[in-house]
Amino acid sequence: MSTPHNKAELGQIAKTVLMPGDPLRAKFIAETFLENPRVVTDVRGMLGYTGTYQGRPISVMGSGMGMPSIGIYSHELYAQYGVENIIRIGSAGSYTDKAKLYDVVLATAAYSESSYAKTMSGFEGDSTLPSAELNDRLRKSAAAQGIPLVEGVIHSSDVFYRHDSRKNPAYWELLRDEKGCVAVEMESFALFHNAAVLGKKAACILTISDSFVSPEITTPEQRQTTFTNMMKIALGAAE
Repeated sequence: MSTPHNKAELGQIAKTVLMPGDPLRAKFIAETFLENPRVVTDVRGMLGYTGTYQGRPISVMGSGMGMPSIGIYSHELYAQYGVENIIRIGSAGSYTDKAKLYDVVLATAAYSESSYAKTMSGFEGDSTLPSAELNDRLRKSAAAQGIPLVEGVIHSSDVFYRHDSRKNPAYWELLRDEKGCVAVEMESFALFHNAAVLGKKAACILTISDSFVSPEITTPEQRQTTFTNMMKIALGAAE
């Protein structure tokens, strides 16, 4: 039972999916951590793999960048493939010195100016929530592996290149100080909303790749292959 965006057959995708934005990160995770990984979809270059981790079936699939893209892939996984849990793993830009380069952030909510949820189902709010159960499993997995977590609200932005002339405070300082956002990415608001609409579970765990309060930054290769702590936490929490 394929879709226009996924050629996997029913039963080829596990109940729990780890979902990075970058399909090459999905490839890295599958080939590094999974036993007997096999490609189950590669439509439009969006790679998806299924294998086992410590004896449990796990799938890893890219989502692409932005809310419309993860909105399509996650909706199909939930609604057409019977997926129960999606854990987004990705990179984020820090809004605070409490989240430094390579720190791992667990999203407790996703704030957004996006119209995704309103357009999709009439939802009028500006924040969506992850699964409390999945977040608890991620906390336990991190603790068991001795990996510290920074917890907080994530800003899910529709815009990567933002032209905003506000200064003192800048727009991101307002998001930090008024909305409590610790970091920015581009997908979680839509993922959490899809899960809520469809009665499924979602969570998001991120690695800080750059910062609005520090000049440090990671390379594209580092983002693809070195953010392994969040991968280990997500795999440890997967059922």
